[in-house]
Amino acid sequence: MATVDECRQALQDLAARLERNAETVRDRVDLDRTLACRITDLETAFHGRLTGGRLVELADGDNPKAKIALSTTSDDLLALVRGELDVTRAVANRRVSIKANPFDLMKLRKLL
Repeated sequence: MATVDECRQALQDLAARLERNAETVRDRVDLDRTLACRITDLETAFHGRLTGGRLVELADGDNPKAKIALSTTSDDLLALVRGELDVTRAVANRRVSIKANPFDLMKLRKLL
């Protein structure tokens, strides 16, 4: 099981990668939504905002009102961020849960 610090670092790495590719991401997915990432095995969460092709305002804690909520285990989060776990298969196998309105899911699908 990964630690809270490893999960935080993985999300920061993801935010940095999105920042480097913000224009490309924005062209593919133009969203401005709050995001919650819930780590089920650590009983912790992080939240932020997807906007302009970037993941910004990343912080500890849950946002129960987030428009997009991802739930997974710590190890699966690290594997997703590293590209070792395909998100489509992970969702199909119930290793990852993504809750969002159908239009946002369609946009997110372009990212994944």
